[in-house]
Amino acid sequence: MFLNYIKEFFVKKTLNKNLHKVKNEVFTSKIQTVGLLIDESDFRHSEKLKEVLVLNGIHPENISIVAYRDKLKKKKEYRLPTFSKKQLSWRGQFSEVFLNEFIETEFDLLISYYDIEKPILMLMTQKSKAKFKVGFASVDKHFNRWMINTSLENYKLFISELFRYLKNIK
Repeated sequence: MFLNYIKEFFVKKTLNKNLHKVKNEVFTSKIQTVGLLIDESDFRHSEKLKEVLVLNGIHPENISIVAYRDKLKKKKEYRLPTFSKKQLSWRGQFSEVFLNEFIETEFDLLISYYDIEKPILMLMTQKSKAKFKVGFASVDKHFNRWMINTSLENYKLFISELFRYLKNIK
């Protein structure tokens, strides 16, 4: 338990050190690929969130989802690629291949679907090679290009606001 606090301290230190490296790209193209980074510790409607994205014109095969949970049960199989704090090293490196692939994929849009600042999720958002990043207003503004002010459980409103703003940009 104490070691988790120390690990979290080092991850926060890495985040703060790399805040100036955040790039703000301009959104100019149509959205083809979407990455979803979801905190399933508090939110259990990941499949419904994906369905709402599909209803807004995103093809299901172009949506990649990675879920975070505070605690993983050893014998339980999860429907989505799921990770916890154990997959993060002291230096802020991820040990799972699917996490590194997710970070390196250049999504047109990354949706950081978490409203509580957890260093591991913020590190994933920061390291992501996505062109455009969207998240909640309750999370530090340095990590996302756009922030939407709504509750975590109101995923339909979040997605409708997101696509309303994206249509106005075009």
